[in-house]
Amino acid sequence: MTVPLGLPGLSIQPGDHICAFHRGASARQDILTGYLRVGLSSGDKCICVLDRTDPEVLAAALGDAPAGTSQPDDGALEIYRSQEAYLAGGAFSVEAMLAFWEEKVGPAIAGGYRLARAAGEMTWSLRQLPGVTDLVSYEAELNRFMPRYPQVILCLWDLEVTSGEVLVDMLKTHPRVLIGGIVWDNPYYIEPAEFLAARGLAPRTAGTGR
Repeated sequence: MTVPLGLPGLSIQPGDHICAFHRGASARQDILTGYLRVGLSSGDKCICVLDRTDPEVLAAALGDAPAGTSQPDDGALEIYRSQEAYLAGGAFSVEAMLAFWEEKVGPAIAGGYRLARAAGEMTWSLRQLPGVTDLVSYEAELNRFMPRYPQVILCLWDLEVTSGEVLVDMLKTHPRVLIGGIVWDNPYYIEPAEFLAARGLAPRTAGTGR
């Protein structure tokens, strides 16, 4: 089964964990709005965690969805700020963030949604905040969480502000990459167990892997 990504001619599959590279706010808005709009139109559960994007601006942009499709106020769309998710309690925690997705995605699928679409704006991780160094472990572990539900997760990375070192780690922990208007199978991706072992890190979950 494939589903539209929300950008012209692009489709994705349930289970995809995609690193979406973009340059600047306008490109980010195009990707995010298209991704969520097509999800709402398809009857998907949409969960979005924002950092630099104003939630009210995004909700307003999605509020003019075509008649007869899901609207942002009907429960299909949940928007959070990074402080409410990635940085809840003032620090980043791998376990807490995986629990966040479990708490949001699991009930949505059990409640009848055929697919959950999640998106995370990752600029919060570029600030020197407690726990941020565990981000790479989280991205690897997220691949073990993906098979639990029919879901896709889009991680938004701005190439204008992200260092090369961080980008390399993101390439190693995302099976698919969106760049230049194309979704690629990522040849640099490393399976979670191998990646974590190479870093001397222990698995945080009992996931099934990919």
